[in-house]
Amino acid sequence: MTINNFFQFLVPKDKKFFPLFEKATSNMILMASTLHEVVNMAPADRHEHFMKIEELEQTGEEITRKINLELSKNFITPFDREDIYALTKAIDNIAGNIYGASSRMRLYHIEKITKSIRKLTEINLEACQNIDAAVKELRDLKKIKKITDACARINKLENKSDMVYDKAVADLFENETDAKNIIKYKEVLSVLESAADRCKSASNVLESIAVKHS
Repeated sequence: MTINNFFQFLVPKDKKFFPLFEKATSNMILMASTLHEVVNMAPADRHEHFMKIEELEQTGEEITRKINLELSKNFITPFDREDIYALTKAIDNIAGNIYGASSRMRLYHIEKITKSIRKLTEINLEACQNIDAAVKELRDLKKIKKITDACARINKLENKSDMVYDKAVADLFENETDAKNIIKYKEVLSVLESAADRCKSASNVLESIAVKHS
């Protein structure tokens, strides 16, 4: 047992970090769901949703700032400080990639949404929902299996995203003749696939926390 874990028995339940983690994952889910809505609507209806994602990304950055501030102010933390930092960074990176995909769709005027783009936004949304479910279980760390099961689902989703991305890029090079379109679509696909990678990074942190407290 680490010194940090020992002191956890002597202090009240954490009321600072867990609410912030849950705000961060809720905000992340809202970003992912909004992006998934974007790819399933007409181009003329997307602008408001793009602006909403941008606002949510700024909200996420503010939550990250608050977590890091609490980390600098508090000696006793609910679990290891490096894990708090890693989880915060992973969630922030997911949000950053979702925003990155959104901004590229807007700036590159991506009007035709492919099945692969829709599938990747769906995968990312599901992965974010599993991260949120696992984060909620961190409050007492008594239901470790729920965390590890969520992490296993996230890993499967990340593997699926790799397959979708690889096939989409292969199809793009085979069927698209406009070099500009190849660059634009590959950029969007790449950022969406990176978001799934970041979800896997978050699951690795969550699994590490679960193992330490099992």
